[in-house]
Amino acid sequence: MAKPGTAHVTTLRADRTAETLAIKHIEAIPVALPLVKPVVMAGERIERSTNLLVRVEAANGLVGWGEAASAPTMTGDVLPGMVAAVNDHLAPLVEGKDALQRAEIAQRIGHALHGNGGPKCAVDMALNDLVGRHFGVSLADMFGGPLRETLRPMYLLGNPSVADDVAEAQKKIGDGFTFFKLKVGIKHPAEEAAAAVEIRRQIGREIALCADANMGMTFQNARLFLERAREAELLFLEQPLREDDFEGMAALARLSSTPLNGDEAIGSVAAILALHRVGAIQGANLKTIKMGGIGATVHAMSVCAALGLNINLACKVAESSIGAAAIAQLGSVAPNLDWGVSITNHYLAEDLTEAPVRIENGVVRRPRGAGLGVQVRESQVSRYRVK
Repeated sequence: MAKPGTAHVTTLRADRTAETLAIKHIEAIPVALPLVKPVVMAGERIERSTNLLVRVEAANGLVGWGEAASAPTMTGDVLPGMVAAVNDHLAPLVEGKDALQRAEIAQRIGHALHGNGGPKCAVDMALNDLVGRHFGVSLADMFGGPLRETLRPMYLLGNPSVADDVAEAQKKIGDGFTFFKLKVGIKHPAEEAAAAVEIRRQIGREIALCADANMGMTFQNARLFLERAREAELLFLEQPLREDDFEGMAALARLSSTPLNGDEAIGSVAAILALHRVGAIQGANLKTIKMGGIGATVHAMSVCAALGLNINLACKVAESSIGAAAIAQLGSVAPNLDWGVSITNHYLAEDLTEAPVRIENGVVRRPRGAGLGVQVRESQVSRYRVK
């Protein structure tokens, strides 16, 4: 016998699933968010984060939000082009459609433009947020339910001196962090390797340490770095060579005991398969802006798991709590997170949500609200909107 009220609840759910969720309007909003301090990486110095927000409003008044960072050295996306991609190409395809048909819409926008992963991602994220809010369930629940509620984030070290990196790492260890990433590919590889070894000596063997070159190394420099940094026991070296140098990455992988992580080289499942086929990577850095959306990232995670690849989920430096919430939701459903997550809203001096995603005691907890699980402060969006 059903419990009192059960039949009524079932009827309401059936009625809701029979509804449509008409998309009334899509707005592309460029923002420039100030950082706490500049972030320096190979070929790039970031002082403000220029991101695209997408606001999707349904005919019933519900609103969904998505975010994508501009990434000229990774995806080729720059802010004016991202806005134009949404306004001129993607919005006309989506407005008036039923958001509940999000898989079909994702396929439409995926085929609408070559590249443009950032704009596609922001639209897709906003649609998934909208649908989750409509049904009152989280994004994680929309993709099978969470495997974990807490995630281990990495903290980026990129100070001018080793002493500053050590001091910052030790402070963050006191805050509960157990995972750090070094930015390399900027100075001489022997100097960077010595720094990695010294940081390892200072923080101990129990702390996870990796390095990211952002394509800033030649084959010879990457080989020298890996040889000299052996005692640093790096969990992985991320994308040392150019994104199209699959053979170079494969040759480097054969020479080194340190696993290689693909990042800029990975913009599709096809790229993951090709890199794996030649033995160029042992793991993949997956970003929603590279894959082009939420569903595409879930698919890429499944492919990585099937291939036996480690998974690292990451935001670009620096996305707000909108993007961070998406990564936290995706991280909770990932088949494995052996190489952790990187959320980057804590590098911002100002965030865009009522309750920003927080790293507390070295872990991130999945937001528990509907959709992405965060509430956007539209006054903050207006404040940082690029005119």
